[in-house]
Amino acid sequence: MKNTVIELKNVSMQFDLNIEKVNSLKEYLIKYFKRELKFEKMWALKEINLKVLEGDILGIVGFNGAGKSTLLKVISGILKPTTGEVKIDGNISPLIELGAGFDMDLTARENIFLNGYILGYSKKLLKEKYNEIIEFSELREFMDVPLKNFSSGMVARLGFAIATIIEPKILIVDEILSVGDFKFQQKSERKIKNMMGNGITVIFVSHSIDQVEEICNKVVWLEKGKIKKIGNTKEICEEYRNSWWY
Repeated sequence: MKNTVIELKNVSMQFDLNIEKVNSLKEYLIKYFKRELKFEKMWALKEINLKVLEGDILGIVGFNGAGKSTLLKVISGILKPTTGEVKIDGNISPLIELGAGFDMDLTARENIFLNGYILGYSKKLLKEKYNEIIEFSELREFMDVPLKNFSSGMVARLGFAIATIIEPKILIVDEILSVGDFKFQQKSERKIKNMMGNGITVIFVSHSIDQVEEICNKVVWLEKGKIKKIGNTKEICEEYRNSWWY
């Protein structure tokens, strides 16, 4: 019997949205400190109950604003849910916001160690994997250039190379197969598929329903922050496709 590696019990996530028009940052800060801003509460996730088994490749589908990215961030520990409980058994590699911990004033070389520390890697591991990171990112000649001079694609390539230097027990992928140029996208996709082939647990979000159908053994359909359906990949993907026309 397979072990449960991810379990969510009655998980909900609420955000406060500013509904008042503000014309400048200065005006916003003044109103904020005077407590004059008006907020509207928005539930991004509502009473999510979910179990993911070891070795599952779980696809998450849903229209924009359904709560897909919020759910991944809650599972990854980036966001703490407003209510409910999240249990994780194993280390997670979240490929969500590549390079989110970068300091744009530092060089690529310095950011490899900075971002690596944020992801929980030791200095010893980063030194051992340093050449592997720069070879995969194809940025060797730019190692001593500050990231503020990089294109967004170059930053994403470096972030991907750092995030995937170790094979986690749980891999979380959120629309990151669009990093860099087409050649690098193919390279990234091959690396992710190799990791999937080694039996790790994967949670996968993609706007490509064909991609979800191809690689996932189970699918969750999110709608307005709630699980609408969960189960068989082929059936749910077909029903989700049909819903586009209604």
